[in-house]
Amino acid sequence: MAMQTITVHDLKQKQENGESFFLLDVRDYHEYLVSNIDGYHIPYEELENRLDEISEHTESELIVMCRSGNTSMDACKKLKEKGFNNVISLQGGMMRWAKEIDPSLPFM
Repeated sequence: MAMQTITVHDLKQKQENGESFFLLDVRDYHEYLVSNIDGYHIPYEELENRLDEISEHTESELIVMCRSGNTSMDACKKLKEKGFNNVISLQGGMMRWAKEIDPSLPFM
């Protein structure tokens, strides 16, 4: 089964419309500190040990972002295996967000 994805433009639209979703940022600490868009931060390496922090979101639309979009796909697979039903990977991650949505943001 293919993983569900969302574009940075669609995510921006969801934010502007006030739609309900949970944004999970799985980048490393140093990447998150350089630039972020107010997602809940759990580094990918710590995800399995910190699932209790996001356990109330098993039925929520959970959008996962990383630096370029690859790690978020892996994180989505892990989350699905752990019972999260509506996980979506942000295409292109923070790099694409900074390029297409907010060029003022630095990215790594």
